[in-house]
Amino acid sequence: MPLSMNREVFITCAVTGSGATQDRSHHVPRSPQQIADSAIAAARAGAAVVHCHVRDPETGAPSRDVGMFREVTERIRDSDTDVVLNLTAGMGGDLVFGDVENPMDLNEMGTDMAGATERLAHIAECLPEICTLDCGTMNFAEADYVMTNTPGMLTAMGQMMTDMGVKPEIEAFDTGHLWYAKQLVKDGVLDSPALVQLCMGVPWGAPDDLNTFMAMVNNVPDDWTFSAFGLGRNQMAYVAASVLAGGHVRVGLEDNLWLEKGVLAENHQLVTKARGIIEGMGATLIGPDQVRERLGLQKRAPR
Repeated sequence: MPLSMNREVFITCAVTGSGATQDRSHHVPRSPQQIADSAIAAARAGAAVVHCHVRDPETGAPSRDVGMFREVTERIRDSDTDVVLNLTAGMGGDLVFGDVENPMDLNEMGTDMAGATERLAHIAECLPEICTLDCGTMNFAEADYVMTNTPGMLTAMGQMMTDMGVKPEIEAFDTGHLWYAKQLVKDGVLDSPALVQLCMGVPWGAPDDLNTFMAMVNNVPDDWTFSAFGLGRNQMAYVAASVLAGGHVRVGLEDNLWLEKGVLAENHQLVTKARGIIEGMGATLIGPDQVRERLGLQKRAPR
């Protein structure tokens, strides 16, 4: 397939994530105020969309606390910086098995399984413009951890997002996830054209080589909007690759802690670096209002 470079690009900044990065960099924000402040700084640097998780302010552990999501939401909305808000809905599907001889002896510290309504409680409360829908089940790098999203769960959560008027960002970690996302659109659960994030290099999903990336791109319907990211040292390479392939880009501390070798990054610095790559390729950045218009987003106050 001939490449068709995207000339009008938006940046998503994934501000903090839910991985065990909180003790690897002092720049990873923990408290709702730190997360909101980092998101606002990223927006001022050029991010049109901010993707937010929340963490326990003391330990940095990932959290589904509705109150913290609301605080992050309100701090961002009350600022003088406009940005499209994208909240995670990926929490609550974490299954950590016991050892290979006792797999059903579940790890209570790591396992966090919740129903669809509970997983989306903060989305119903905060009504962001976008929320994520991890469109499949997969093994992660940890030996016994499985990200669990059954077809039934995805159908229920996808329909609830649609009914709320919140745009799902389909998180595709492998080609099968795109296959099922297209089925959700065919079934009328998700609206078309859809929004998809291609997640490259997350063990053990799609590897971050360019052949696999183009296989992912070629499985995205022509009228959908896609963005992509690569983990770690390949984050900035995927800024260029995604733009060249016709997509948008995601950077941020959820996916990469380093600005360059030996230099820990802040979110706004990663956005600035991505912006330089995009503009150096001859493309221009679009802002939050243009993103809302293109994706049909609704900006609303929380309930």
